[in-house]
Amino acid sequence: MNHLKTWVQAARLRTLPLSISGILAGTAIAIGLGYADNLLFALMLATTVAYQVTSNFANDYGDGIKGTDNEQRIGPQRALQSGALTPASLKRGIRITAVISGILTLVTLWRAFGLASLGYFALFFLLGMLAIWASIRYTVGVNAYGYRGLGDVFVFLFFGLLSVQGSLFLYTNTLILQGWLPAIAIGALSAGVLNLNNLRDSESDRSSGKNTLVVQIGYANGVRYHLLLCALAFACMLVFVLLQQSPVIYGICLLPFVAVAVHLRTVLRAKDPASLDPELKKLALSTFFMALLLYLVSNYFL
Repeated sequence: MNHLKTWVQAARLRTLPLSISGILAGTAIAIGLGYADNLLFALMLATTVAYQVTSNFANDYGDGIKGTDNEQRIGPQRALQSGALTPASLKRGIRITAVISGILTLVTLWRAFGLASLGYFALFFLLGMLAIWASIRYTVGVNAYGYRGLGDVFVFLFFGLLSVQGSLFLYTNTLILQGWLPAIAIGALSAGVLNLNNLRDSESDRSSGKNTLVVQIGYANGVRYHLLLCALAFACMLVFVLLQQSPVIYGICLLPFVAVAVHLRTVLRAKDPASLDPELKKLALSTFFMALLLYLVSNYFL
């Protein structure tokens, strides 16, 4: 039982709401356009969760063997750092969840395209394999891109643009122009969550050689960058709401930005990077509730 608890903790379930935000938003837009497929929706959610768990195992392993997870790190101890899991067992966990992710990708694409659109099937399968690769290579390997300040780019692409527009395409088989605004918003907020993590750990990352974007541009510029990401997200969602036929109803989706504004005040006033740790959950949940409200509006209020 304790072993199972250890794996559940290593999976970091608190990160899952953020990972499914793009699927919720893409599905919401599809429903608004008259497309609905509950089985496809469930498969996309399961696939995204599998990708995220693979990423969490890989991050635990990569940061652990590189020594980035050490006594200077502010966040909660990870499985390898604490000794709860060995490197070998974590590697097996990564392989197993990567295989599960691949299988779920195939099943999801079969539901979306079948044999009628083999070109789309092949394209999205390649994107799925790229997502699995990106999940692992963020911290694993000599050239891990998270150690070169590229994590923000990949998070913006995979959590935002590909998650929203990709899931929307699986329903509609076409790119939807209005999908870009929520895609950019969720991508920006997701990058903001990563940036918060990097602000919190900037000193330990610098000392261990993890050259995140914050390490490269400095803490003060990292805070300015954070403000820019949140402002971009709000601007995109505001324009999206105003473009809808029922902007007052869709305006509900802007409510989480009240929490984001309070969060930004805390970030600006923070004197100690350790005080930013609770803010990760607040920004991640604000992103999730924004996407959830969009989904609920499309399902029940229109």
